[in-house]
Amino acid sequence: MQSLDVISINIWQIVISLCNLVILFLIVKKLLFKPVKNLLAEREAMANAEYEKAKTARAEAEKSRDEWDEKMKAADDEASRIVKTASDNAKILSERIEAEAKDKAEHIVSSARTEADLEYKRASDSIRGEIVDVSTSIVEKVLESEIDKNKHHELINSFLDKIGETHS
Repeated sequence: MQSLDVISINIWQIVISLCNLVILFLIVKKLLFKPVKNLLAEREAMANAEYEKAKTARAEAEKSRDEWDEKMKAADDEASRIVKTASDNAKILSERIEAEAKDKAEHIVSSARTEADLEYKRASDSIRGEIVDVSTSIVEKVLESEIDKNKHHELINSFLDKIGETHS
């Protein structure tokens, strides 16, 4: 028969294997586990620091965007105010120019009427004088000095005044 030494259990060998396992575990823990754990902790700290930097940068960007929005709104308000002021000034200037043009037109019309009235009076006086002279000559020839010249002028002037009153 064969011996079963191959399957036998040797306690000393199990103890030594367990000791080897514990020593190997301690060596691996000392040399690998702690440095790897420290490396992971450092990377986690770096990742957290980068996350905090990104958070801070985002907060600053939002703050900057809000400031720019306020500045843009203020600029829009200022532009609206400037446009309104310019529009009001243009309206006032337009009204002033219109009033000046109206005054000039009224002055021109008034001057033209005054000049026309003066010209009418001159023409009327001139025509009246010519009529008096012509009628005097005619009357002198017709009456051959029956009426004196002054009396004749008075008659003609009264006649012309009556004609002027009817036409006015």
